[in-house]
Amino acid sequence: MQVANRRSQAERREETRGQLLAAARKLFAEKGFADTSTPEIVAAAGVTRGALYHHFADKTALFAAVVEQEHQDRAAAIEAAGDTMPADPLAALLAGSDAFFAAMADPGRRRILLVDAPAVLGRDMLDDIDARTGLETLVCGLRDAMEAGFIRPLPVLPLAQLFGALYDRAALAPIEQQDDFRTAMAAMLEGLRA
Repeated sequence: MQVANRRSQAERREETRGQLLAAARKLFAEKGFADTSTPEIVAAAGVTRGALYHHFADKTALFAAVVEQEHQDRAAAIEAAGDTMPADPLAALLAGSDAFFAAMADPGRRRILLVDAPAVLGRDMLDDIDARTGLETLVCGLRDAMEAGFIRPLPVLPLAQLFGALYDRAALAPIEQQDDFRTAMAAMLEGLRA
């Protein structure tokens, strides 16, 4: 019986944490980090301030968790596209590129990941989060294309980091310019062809 109670407590803790993340994500996406207060977050989550500080040291720690979740969600969307990727590794990179643009179509995600996160968390922390989430997918895709002889052999990690920066810059472009950026990114990937 005690095991069931402990599990139930763990489930409640996880539910509270999820409510905080969802409420914070919504507010950070709509208002930005600076204009979102912790009282607003706890009110939107329907929890107490104590619950917030039980799960997160402060608003920045909560924001970091939201950023990590956004990175994971973006990576999952790109990897899900991998289930239908063509066998040609370069075509798979191009399909992954399209999946990235689709995942970044959400203006709230763009605001959180590309506007607020660099200012709030700093480059080192963002690089660490990216290394645990999406960068490895890009590294693997580029490495596969190199090993199969589809693209020229180049230092894979720097290439992936440069493409990651290009993708982030492209995602910041206004929606009406996204097709032009998508075309340019595809041309750059094609330009690597062996």
